[in-house]
Amino acid sequence: MSLLRFKMVDAAINHRAVEVNVPDGRPSDYFAEKVFNRAAMRKYLDRKTFAILLETMEKRAPLPFEVADSVAAGMRQWAMEHGADHYTHWFQPLTGGTAEKHDFFAEPDGEGSVLEEFSGKLLVQQESDASSFPNGGIRNTFEARGYSAWDPSSPAFIVDTTLCIPTVFIAYTGEALDYKVPLLRSLTAINRAATEVCHYFDKNVQRVDTYLGWEQEYFLVDESLWAVRPDLMLTGRTLMGHESAKNQQLEDHYFGAIPTRVISFMRDLEYECLKLGIPVKTRHNEVAPNQFELAPVYEEANLANDHNQLLMTIMDKIARRHEFRVLLHEKPFKGINGSGKHNNWSLGTDTGVNLMGPGKTPTENLQFITFLVNVISAVYKYNGLLKASIVSATNAHRLGANEAPPAIISAFLGSQISGVLDKLAVDRDDDDIRFDAKNVFKMSGISHMPPLFRDNTDRNRTSPFAFTGNRFEFRAGGSSDNCAEPMIVLNSIVAAELTQFKKEVDEMIEGGMKRERAIYKKLKQMINACRAIRFDGNGYSDEWRREAERRGLDCENSTPLVLDRYLDERTVEMFSSMGVFSRVELEARAEVKWETYTKKIQIEARVLGDLTMNHIVPIASRYEAMLLDKVYKMSQIPGLNAQSDIELIKKIQNHTAQIQRMSDELVEARKKANPIEDQRQKAIAYHDTVAVLFDEIRYHVDKLEEIIDDQIWPLPKYRELLFLR
Repeated sequence: MSLLRFKMVDAAINHRAVEVNVPDGRPSDYFAEKVFNRAAMRKYLDRKTFAILLETMEKRAPLPFEVADSVAAGMRQWAMEHGADHYTHWFQPLTGGTAEKHDFFAEPDGEGSVLEEFSGKLLVQQESDASSFPNGGIRNTFEARGYSAWDPSSPAFIVDTTLCIPTVFIAYTGEALDYKVPLLRSLTAINRAATEVCHYFDKNVQRVDTYLGWEQEYFLVDESLWAVRPDLMLTGRTLMGHESAKNQQLEDHYFGAIPTRVISFMRDLEYECLKLGIPVKTRHNEVAPNQFELAPVYEEANLANDHNQLLMTIMDKIARRHEFRVLLHEKPFKGINGSGKHNNWSLGTDTGVNLMGPGKTPTENLQFITFLVNVISAVYKYNGLLKASIVSATNAHRLGANEAPPAIISAFLGSQISGVLDKLAVDRDDDDIRFDAKNVFKMSGISHMPPLFRDNTDRNRTSPFAFTGNRFEFRAGGSSDNCAEPMIVLNSIVAAELTQFKKEVDEMIEGGMKRERAIYKKLKQMINACRAIRFDGNGYSDEWRREAERRGLDCENSTPLVLDRYLDERTVEMFSSMGVFSRVELEARAEVKWETYTKKIQIEARVLGDLTMNHIVPIASRYEAMLLDKVYKMSQIPGLNAQSDIELIKKIQNHTAQIQRMSDELVEARKKANPIEDQRQKAIAYHDTVAVLFDEIRYHVDKLEEIIDDQIWPLPKYRELLFLR
């Protein structure tokens, strides 16, 4: 095994970058060439069909079934001209990834040949085995039927030779079994609620859209090294491994020069993304070694989410082409930064107004403050639920570590916005709300530098939910997460808050109060009521945790217990009233989340047990035997002192004994937890009795790594994994 390790390390060091076949033309020449977008629709659909489909896409109008055949015919012609020979309904089950089943366009004609066919029926709806995907008990194993149904608001696209049609996935009984259905429902809910509130300020607003800009962080490791780390292969993270002497402490990787192999991978990835209409914009080194980030331009939330799911699939494919492996685990390496997926969220009207941005007039600013206060009030009321939307077995390792925000939800607004809210909470109702324009300042002592513009807020990297000038950035999401989960919760709670706000303001207006005075009065109440969620300080400090507890914020950090928030009666009522989740759907999702947590910890426990007992302990025993032989031989020569070797043997013996003892405890803990039938109780047992042993076992393994001869250590070390050439 050690010889193989050294061969793999040598292969990784001497690897050359793969040549990238990116065309010389401008990105605009090939952007979205693999997408059945409006330009393609206009070309391949008749005028009437195109107009009806456009109405469905833009105004969410129902698509008449009789139009589906015309759309399918045009889509098939376009797809085949672009090299496609199969089609699939592409959906997002509760596995966290995507699913697809490919069907051939060709159908037998009964005369010994085939015809290329693709009907409206096949486009609009297909059947899948709903019991084979996570469903939380909604489907029994003998009740298999489920349906995937076309989502016309997200365009079809081609991957390799397959036409992919974005779809929802529902049970035979109608419940959602995916992320897209509740996401679309939440978008409908916030559109309805926000539009009604907008009418206080502008009667011309007909629609409010939700926008999402995700920032995808990830690690790359050489495939040859990944292949000899069973823990990376099977769990996505290193379950053992001593820190490298140099990691990120010099802060020299962040925004540094991108390694040649990596830039080759990035160019290839960007090319594939642009062809699929994913508007990638930014690439850079992240803080940790081998960690990078990719971010696109903002898009409508449903499309942005589809694009992120598609990206994660493409990344893996392109990485293998370059003999890398992408690690999307939130904490693949101990002692350095983990990977998140920041969700930048905002609302915009069909009249072109960003509701999350200060305006130029008092009315526009009152509208902005109205929406901002409703958002932070919703986050305050449902801070535990918002945390539940991003907790997992993998993200639990990242939250509160290095640059990840703590597992306590708070909102950062910045000094100027906070000052406006504090002033509004005590001042008269008829005072205008004003914001300072961006401050202009010059660099002293550098005459040739142009003026710089200072934003009206700074940034707080320890805040989970930060206002950053014209949007909120929810930074707690994990790298492997489906963005839909936090978006569903955020959209729903804000929609519920806006609905309640509108109801109470209307009641005051009906009682004879002027509209602006009623809005001011309600905002004052909300600002004072949700003050506890606002925190602009250091979220990592022990003082903040004590303060957060005093404020009544949700400070629970056990993942299985945090997931209880999905089933709080207030949560069930809120989701039901917004039309996003039924009680049955929430119970099913909680069941799936508990089961997924248990299975991930269970897999890690098995892998850890295998590595310790079949790899580490035998190697330690071999090295111990070598030292014992040395000590024996030294004892045959008078005057030689073998005491230091004896002390080393004692250390190895102690660490080995501890590993064996705790590995046995790990097995026993699993044996006690496995028979538990209730998924929640089982997840709690795995959290409290199984996962707690991981770090203790790791401690002793990592100590052995420091002691045992490097020539026989079986696993690639951090210094080998973390520094690509």
